[in-house]
Amino acid sequence: MIHLLLADDHTIMREGLKQLFGLVADIKVVGEATNGREVIDRLRQGDMDLLLLDISMPGTSGEDLIARIRAHHPALPILVLSMHNEPQIARRALQAGASGYLTKDRDPETLIAAIRRVAAGGRFIDPLLAEQMAFESSGVIERPTHHHLTPREFQVLRLLSQGVSVNDIAAHLTISNKTVSTHKARLMEKMGFTSNAELVRYAITHQLIG
Repeated sequence: MIHLLLADDHTIMREGLKQLFGLVADIKVVGEATNGREVIDRLRQGDMDLLLLDISMPGTSGEDLIARIRAHHPALPILVLSMHNEPQIARRALQAGASGYLTKDRDPETLIAAIRRVAAGGRFIDPLLAEQMAFESSGVIERPTHHHLTPREFQVLRLLSQGVSVNDIAAHLTISNKTVSTHKARLMEKMGFTSNAELVRYAITHQLIG
């Protein structure tokens, strides 16, 4: 039996996954978390065989959360289940210590197989992402500029492109306005943007809004 901690800030997503795992004999959800702090608190209680982690949650998330978990629980398998299908985000998650990375648009059978493999000590990378990562590392594909952003900067970029204000982004991510402004300044510099209009235009061109 694989005892699983399910970490995702969307209730519908968690409920859907619990229903799916309820149909599988060897996977049992024994804990839930909706943000990074809850993940850390729940892991202290032990009894977990695997963490199924959404990397875009309020508060500490992404590679920062993965690295923190890995520092305190070095043997815990972490499988990332994310809406982000960008190779650079998957690569950073794996480098931070995740054992696997899968996108949320994959079929249930693939998710179940990934959980079993990672829980058994193996690794799993979404096949489409693995292919893109292989091409990028070989220099066949030139990566878009936004691939150089950190997961949090990319998250802020997406929210800004949707017209969300700095204050609302801070509330959504449960971080300070100053931190959001810092992320915005860094991503604007990395991307070479001089205005929000340029940011929105880029996001539309690269289909980052949605």
